[in-house]
Amino acid sequence: QVQLVESGGGLVQPGGSLKLSCAASGRSFSSSTRGWFRQTPGKEREFVSVWSGGREYYADSVKGRFTFSRDNAKNTWYLQMNSLTPEDTAVYYCATHSSRLILSRIGGAENYDYWGQGTQVTVSS
Repeated sequence: QVQLVESGGGLVQPGGSLKLSCAASGRSFSSSTRGWFRQTPGKEREFVSVWSGGREYYADSVKGRFTFSRDNAKNTWYLQMNSLTPEDTAVYYCATHSSRLILSRIGGAENYDYWGQGTQVTVSS
């Protein structure tokens, strides 16, 4: 009963920026884990960033370049992506779990209850 919809993907040149949005509707939880993952063909879904327990976490590959943010009034969360490289090309998914995940589980896609449909990000000149 939770629907997530990503938006904001597209084609950008190396060094450019994009801001992804994840809008949640339907049932929501007062406390939840909210994250971003990405996936390329033939690869497993990869952790990018997450908000959990009042803190932000980032994969090493995106630290210093990507920033997670939230708008609780709109039930929406965002991923600001700067200094993009071709290695960032992927389908990006937002995801949520109905409660706080312990730290050791926040990076595992199998631990999330709901997923968006994905939005394509392509970084190329």
